[in-house]
Amino acid sequence: MKLRELLLDTGIACGAVGDTAEILSITCDSRHVEPGCLFVCIAGTAVDGHTYAARAVEAGAAAVVVQRDVGLDAQLMAENTRLAWAQICANWFGRPASKIQMVGVTGTNGKTTTTTLIKSMLEHEGHKVGLIGTIQNMVGDRVVPTQHTTPDPYDLQSLLAVMVAEGCDYCVMEVSSHALDQHRVAGCTYELGVFTNLTQDHLDYHGTMENYMLAKKQLFSICRTGIVNLDDAWAEPMRTDVPCRIMTYSAQKDEADYVARNIRYRADGVDFELVGIGHIGRVHMQIPGQFSVYNGLCAATVCLALGMEFDRVVETLSAAAGVKGRAEVVPTGRDFTVVIDYAHTPDGLDNICRTLKECCTGRLVTLFGCGGDRDKTKRPLMGATAAAWSDHLVVTSDNPRTEDPAAIIEDILVGLADSTTPYTVMENRVEAIRWAIANARPGDTILLAGKGHETYQILNSGTIHLDEREVVAEALAR
Repeated sequence: MKLRELLLDTGIACGAVGDTAEILSITCDSRHVEPGCLFVCIAGTAVDGHTYAARAVEAGAAAVVVQRDVGLDAQLMAENTRLAWAQICANWFGRPASKIQMVGVTGTNGKTTTTTLIKSMLEHEGHKVGLIGTIQNMVGDRVVPTQHTTPDPYDLQSLLAVMVAEGCDYCVMEVSSHALDQHRVAGCTYELGVFTNLTQDHLDYHGTMENYMLAKKQLFSICRTGIVNLDDAWAEPMRTDVPCRIMTYSAQKDEADYVARNIRYRADGVDFELVGIGHIGRVHMQIPGQFSVYNGLCAATVCLALGMEFDRVVETLSAAAGVKGRAEVVPTGRDFTVVIDYAHTPDGLDNICRTLKECCTGRLVTLFGCGGDRDKTKRPLMGATAAAWSDHLVVTSDNPRTEDPAAIIEDILVGLADSTTPYTVMENRVEAIRWAIANARPGDTILLAGKGHETYQILNSGTIHLDEREVVAEALAR
């Protein structure tokens, strides 16, 4: 590809390299530099690519993109190399996002379920849909491995190109605050950008809730239409002073474009009336809880904004199944229930605990921990939240990473200081699950919170296999 084509709309001048220079490959990893490549120098938290610029040229790189002068004839100056890298990747793959309808969903909670619901509903209409998210990436029915909620720009654009090549009409993707802040989705224009909610999370990265909100709000600068949960406390600042038009949904406010009314909760799902101007339909969702109302409302609003007929929205939303690791009921064949959920924030834990408490006939036993090397301030909040709804707590490890698991648990226990809810501390998560199963009583609901779809645990010593479904099965066999 010619250099001028690669730098299209990036604002970067070709300089002494010349706009007709032929670029054979692109990379931002100095280990992958090869003759004829374009090397983009990114200043990361641990490694600064600028320190490898001269070495890249020596290795045969045709040019290097920098955001500060490194004294090379082959340097191309960019204002922000993270932004430039994403735009260059989009150009390298032929701007695939412009050839497919893009739907981006951001928010603290609900992204995975909402994107999966949207995919399911569009597929019921005969569309081929790509999915990019926390659990997995998919091209139609084909699963593609994933490591991050939102991939690196090269992987993202490569995946979008595959979706286009394989005939996908839509790409529905989760867009994380990190990805927006790091410009990973630059080079994409979204038909719809969606905001679900904002609760405390990732403050170890963003510092403040205001910064966290502003990172997510960037989605509305690269979409044609924004969709906002009007009931969220951050709805007003999210939709103020944005360049796109805004649609809203709500379970509380009639001024929203689409509203859920006459909500009725069931142990295995929830029913509500979807109300829009001149339209009303009864939805029967197969996923329980108030959060399912909001996820369903959001998915319905998206599909309506994409032009789906109202009656078909009601029908396809009612037909959509649940998502692995999100309020997932694990078959036990016993007189108690085991539920696996990804809840790893105070708000997420509050939602699932409240939902299960309303449905269970016996005790609600909540087993959870908190992630290491992450926001420490939410640990006591999660302890207090779980205690408020549960009849017994099992405090254990989540993904401790490089932190001492015992120290994380101590942070959680601070939130139980004023609680009378009995609790058991068991650092080893597998042993904790076995204990919870062994001590279950008839009618109990055991919530395994935090891991959800994950089939691993990240320890200081490395990553180990841990699928809670397997642990439950083994504990029942005992």
